[in-house]
Order: sequence, then structure tokens, then C-alpha cells
Amino acid sequence: MEKLRNLLERLDYKVIQGNTEIEITELVYDSRKVTKGCLFVCIKGTAVDGHIYIQEAAEKGAAAVMVQEEVEVLDQLTVVKVEDTRYGLALASAAWFHHPAEKLKVIGVTGTKGKTTTTYMVKSILEQAGYKVGLIGTIEAVIGDKVIPANNTTPESYIVQDYFRQMVEAGCQCVVMEVSSQGLMMHRTAGFQFEIGIFTNIEPDHIGPNEHASFEEYLACKGLLFRQCRTGIINMDDEHWKQVIEGHTCEIETFGFSPEADLRAADTRLVKRPGYLGVSYRAEGRTEMEVEIDVPGKFSVYNSLTAIAICRHFHVTEENMKQALKTAKVKGRIEMIPVSDQFTLMIDYAHNAMSLESLLSTLKEYEPERLVCVFGCGGNRSKLRRYEMGEVSGKLADLTIITSDNPRFEEPQDIIDDIKQGMAKTKGDYVEIPDRKEAIRYAIEHGKAGDVIVLAGKGHEDYQEIKGKKYPMDERVLIQEVLQELAQER
Repeated sequence: MEKLRNLLERLDYKVIQGNTEIEITELVYDSRKVTKGCLFVCIKGTAVDGHIYIQEAAEKGAAAVMVQEEVEVLDQLTVVKVEDTRYGLALASAAWFHHPAEKLKVIGVTGTKGKTTTTYMVKSILEQAGYKVGLIGTIEAVIGDKVIPANNTTPESYIVQDYFRQMVEAGCQCVVMEVSSQGLMMHRTAGFQFEIGIFTNIEPDHIGPNEHASFEEYLACKGLLFRQCRTGIINMDDEHWKQVIEGHTCEIETFGFSPEADLRAADTRLVKRPGYLGVSYRAEGRTEMEVEIDVPGKFSVYNSLTAIAICRHFHVTEENMKQALKTAKVKGRIEMIPVSDQFTLMIDYAHNAMSLESLLSTLKEYEPERLVCVFGCGGNRSKLRRYEMGEVSGKLADLTIITSDNPRFEEPQDIIDDIKQGMAKTKGDYVEIPDRKEAIRYAIEHGKAGDVIVLAGKGHEDYQEIKGKKYPMDERVLIQEVLQELAQER
């Protein structure tokens, strides 16, 4: 129970009816979850407007409603009006859980690419140094020993604050979280200050209906993080970095390959051994150290450099950083699976043309004997994505194995036929094997010395969605089954 005025203490609001001395039993923003004595926050969503459920909320016994529009008031309800109910929900949620973020050092990572890997690297380094660290991201939220699968990159503000409360109770000192532009635009991270905000990079993505109206809006939303943190750490190599920090209120530090960056990567070398791809470099500037990570490519240098720039602020020793960077793993992000000492096999989440092109281009730099790409495309999604991914794989991979990936309500063969239209624009070799396990088996059975095989698209997902139902399917399990079957056949 909490007095309504306590939930509103950091908000500008107008009492339209009733009073704020009433006791509130629960904070609710979903009309289906309204309970007696609760405060119901009317969120105006893209599909549904919570304001239309005020009558229903009153009938279910809500004590108060928070609105942003003129509404017809009902006698028994206290009505509080704010400028934006999403912002109102964020601040009321922080108050409901007694401002848990003030007991934590919160690190927020924003950018088009690299958020997930960077957050796991930071968690790994800080834990190596003895900190207890919570995580909120695209794949999952991690609170002590508890792992909660994620629905959104940045959850709704009430859930963020609830996670923070649980982290404080679990003894966490820090939390590292992915901060999406949508999350910033929808005030999901309002109501607290980040200790550190990070900008990794930005590319024209998430532009369209129900996302961002333009690239300029996307940039502006990313920039909101730097009006809400104490220290901003920025990738100076990104051509838009100055626009992103426009109007910032924090101290700014920079990283990158640029000689002007505060923390720089120099003398980058690709590291290649049978079954192993990595990269090494020298960090210069605010930290001087040799670094090697067993994740390939230039973007791995950026991710690890970002992690070093953050962890410097936590007085982590060079030894701890090196140790942690060697072992930091992210499920489904260039995740190498030991299968053979002849060739390299990895799983990655690349599921659109941009991410697939970036991944395959990176792997080509290692000059594999052959680059083999196994992928499919999701059903009930844009056909354009299929054509583009087919064309990218046809151009960059030596062999493409086209298979199935979440066909949903479409026939897998129809999706494969669309991918082949993109492949037809290239000279790339391909085979089509709709059954994903059989496709993986083919890749492993036909693997040659020096090959790099990438299973793209599923990443951390452990299901296959067919005709409205999710069936368990983890590529790691499929790989082990294939290896056992092949061993029995020999």
C-alpha cells in the first residue's frame, strides 16, 4: 500500500477529481489486470488506448486513474492528469518500488549494433572483479541466479523498476542494460539517472510504421540517453556521434580507432587457428594494455573497447579485464561450437540482410577455405528480406544451404523459393534442405579443412514457430544429435 501523493511526488500533475491522500493497493497499466484499490495508468498505445477502459476500471474497483487526455470523470474515482502517461508510469513505478535505481550503478548501452555483446562483456568483466551484476537485455534479464526470457530489448518502465528492486534484494551493486531507441522514446527508462550511458553506433534501422518516422527521429531518441546519465561514452568513429550527443548534460568520453579518441585500438591483428577465430589489439590512451578476444572481427574490437571504457570507471585491474574478455560469451552471437579441429562452426543471430552482410564480410577477412552459410527466413514477414538475404549470401558465401526458420503460417518451400530469387542474382552455389537438422547435418558432413560454417538466423532462439505454435528446437542440441548419429554410423 502506498499513498497516491507519494507515487506522484516527482511528477507535474493536476488533480481533476478526488484527492491524493488515498491508499493505492497496486500500480496497473493493463486494463485486464485492474484490481480493487489500484491506480490504473491509461497508456495510449499504437493498437489500444487505455483511456477507453476507464469505465471498466471503475467497475473493477480501481481507486484512481492517471490520464493524459480530457475524460468523462466518474464519481468514485480520483483522476490525475499528466502531460504523458508513459512518463507518468515510469516515475510512479520508480516511487512504487522506492527508487531502487538509486541503490545501484546503472549502465545503459544504446546503438544499432553491439548492445547485446557489450552488455555481456561488461557483466563478465565486473563479475571477474568481484561485483554482483544484474543484466536487462534483448535475450534475457539476469537477476542473481534467476534468468527471465525477454520480450522487448527494453521492457516497460514498471518491469524495469521491478527488476531493479529484485536486483537490490539479490545484493547487486550494478546493472548493465540495453537501451533501445523505442525504450527511450516511450520513457521506459525515465525516473532515474544512469551512472554511464554508451553509444556504440547508428545505422538507418527501425524506420517505419510503429517504429521511428525518420532517421533524424531515431538519432534524436538515441541522444535522450545523454541527458539522463552522469558520464557518456561515445564511439567517435561513427559519423553521427556529434548529432547523438547534441544537448547532452553529461561528461563525455570517446573511444574508437580514431587517434583523437580518449581510448583507442591500435595494431589490430586477426587470430586464426583450427576451430578458432579471434582478434587481438593494443588499447591505448586512458588504458594501456594488450587484448585478445576469441570473437572475430572489427566489431569485436569495438565491443571490447566499449567494455574496457566502462569498466575503467569501476577500477577493474588490467588482469581482470583481460581474463574476463577471454571468456565473455553471448549465446547466439558468433557463438563457436567445437565440432571439429578441421573446420570452424558457429551460431549467429544475423536475421536480416544488413547483419548477415556484416557477419559474412567479417568472416571472409579470415580467408577460409570455404565460407558456408546455413539460413532460412521467417514466415509472414517481408518478402524483400528474403530476396536481400539470398542475394547477400549468394554474393559472399561459397556455399549457401537454404533451410527453414520460423515458417509461421507459410509453407517452408514458398519461403525457400523467395530466397532463391535473391540467390539467382548471384553466381553463388546453393543447396536447399528444408529440414533444419538435416541442413546442419549436411554442413557438418561436408565440412572441409579450413572451412568456416555459420548457422545464421536463430541465434539464442530455442524454438521453431510453425502454424501458430512454438516447438522446441535449439541448434546446439541439433548439432550434438547430428554428431552422435554420425559417430554411430562410422
